[in-house]
This record gives sequence, C-alpha cells and structure tokens, in this order.
Amino acid sequence: MAEGILLIISGPSGVGKGTVCRRLIEVRSNLKLSVSTTTRPPRSGEKEDRDYNFTDLDRFKEMIKEGSFLEWAKVHSHYYGTRVAAVRQILSRGEDLILEIDVQGAAQIRRNTPGAVSIFLAPPSLEALEERIKGRGTEDTLRIRQRLIAAREEMQAYNLYDYVVVNDTVEQAAGLIGAILDAEKCRVSRGARPPGWGGERL
Repeated sequence: MAEGILLIISGPSGVGKGTVCRRLIEVRSNLKLSVSTTTRPPRSGEKEDRDYNFTDLDRFKEMIKEGSFLEWAKVHSHYYGTRVAAVRQILSRGEDLILEIDVQGAAQIRRNTPGAVSIFLAPPSLEALEERIKGRGTEDTLRIRQRLIAAREEMQAYNLYDYVVVNDTVEQAAGLIGAILDAEKCRVSRGARPPGWGGERL
C-alpha cells in the first residue's frame, strides 16, 4: 500500500484556509486534517483531539526537547506544533493528511519532509482579503490593520511553495487542490505504475 501524501496548506489570515480545508475533507474520504497541539486555552465549543490537543507550556517545551514535533511555532504568544507520531500513523495507513499551518511552520515541514506537497492559498486581491476580514465583524480597526500588514509579509513567501491556488470561491479552490492531489498520486516517483505491471523490461 502506498503511503499517503502530506499536504501543506498555508496563506494569510482571513484567506479562508479553514473553510477550504473543511470542504476538502467533506468531498475526499481519504483525506484527514491534522490536529495540532497548542498551549492556547480552549475556546467555546472546541474539543480535545478534534480541534486541538491542549497542553501547558512546560509540557510543550518538554515535547520540543524530546523531538516530538515535525514543526512548531510561537504565534500570538501561544505555541502550536504538529506531532511526528500522529502524522506518521495516518500516512502509514495510506491516508492523505492536510497540515493547515502558517508560513513559518510550512518552512520547517519542507526542510524535514521532502515528499510533502505545499500549496499557498492566496486571496483574489489584498482588497478582497480586507473585505473578508472586515466581514467577520470580530475585530477592531487596529487588529484588522495588523492582520493586513502581516498578510502582505506572508504573501511574499508564495514562491517557496510547490503550488499557488487562488481562493476565489471555496468550491473552485477545493477543486484545484483536489486535482493537485490526484496528479501527485500519478507521479512515478511516488510508486505509480500501470495496473499489473511489475517493472519488467520489454
């Protein structure tokens, strides 16, 4: 059985990464979403092992020393990490796995996992991104400005990724990412071969 594909999806805050990932999970039964470990307190409605694995700072730092993380980062005063064991378990079953992570974490994954496929999810324009962030109605003007400044910086990293997908609509973006996954599964370097063909020479 071929090992699953590790799929990195990054992009600026507000671009719709979570929505696109959820749609992908709905339409592709073999695709799972990685659950990160975090020191952030649970928000209302969040559940352990579904949204995040919650832990305290001391334990998180111990896990860093133990080499438990494929990648980890400090974001907005809290730590987030992807556990090596959880990733290996899913991929070894032949299932594909999405890592929805920031640019910093994606860089670590690319260094540590050469076979990973990285996708930068971009907005149609910075103006569209601003409208999406404002449309949430959850942040004040200062916070929106901070997010847009950060988004401009993150956008500069797009050329470090294997693919760029524009999230014009959720269906279109999910469809393109699904097509990328299908194409990656057809790579000879991943073990793809004609049915019943064992590599015999003609």
